[in-house]
Amino acid sequence: MVTSWAKMAGACWCWQDPSVGLKLPTSGQTPAELKAQLDVERRGKAFLIHRDAARRQLLTELSPQARIRIGRADGADLSLAFDREASRLHAEIVNVSGEWVLVDDGLSSNGSYVNGERVASRRRLRDRDLVQLGQTLLEFRNPADGKAGAVTASGGELPGRAELTRKQLEVLIALCAPVRRDGVAAPATNREIAESLHLSVGAVKAHLRQLFERFGVEDLPATRKRIRLAELAVISGAVSPYDT
Repeated sequence: MVTSWAKMAGACWCWQDPSVGLKLPTSGQTPAELKAQLDVERRGKAFLIHRDAARRQLLTELSPQARIRIGRADGADLSLAFDREASRLHAEIVNVSGEWVLVDDGLSSNGSYVNGERVASRRRLRDRDLVQLGQTLLEFRNPADGKAGAVTASGGELPGRAELTRKQLEVLIALCAPVRRDGVAAPATNREIAESLHLSVGAVKAHLRQLFERFGVEDLPATRKRIRLAELAVISGAVSPYDT
């Protein structure tokens, strides 16, 4: 995982192995698809995002009581019938003592990968991990992963547009601009925001500090603050997919 917004635990939001050339599940999201994703996220359950052969977005909610079987077999809970490189029963996702785990105990021919690393038997999953099975990428999302030290309340408890100053809103929209354009880019840097709004970098930093506090992410590690702020800005409705 080395380039944009699918690795929440690091400084990036996405990963795309250049040797594989696969598109991220969130690449090119339409406003309707983004809304569907956010609706599931608000429910607080873990879920998977992937696309079928026609590039239609599919969301699969995970139940702690269920064992999710993934593969080409007709009886698979998450079907990859369109992927010839996936095995009939390729892998499973299970909940073990409250933690989500990808299981591939020799089930697949081509192996299972998480963030580009082959899974040897089992791998614990974290929010925004990318799972590659055959030629299919699935993004694992778990809103509960963000609860430690950060606000993960419903949109009603997060500041909306009306509760932000004009400058705060402008900075927030500029921060999220790369993400809203293609769904995979990292948030804008301080310098990029400053240049787009004709502000000093110092002024941008001051506004961002206020926004970190307003959205309750000020205690997160520096590499996580901007990412989580951008996510919560969209979840709360403070930033719309239609903002320019």
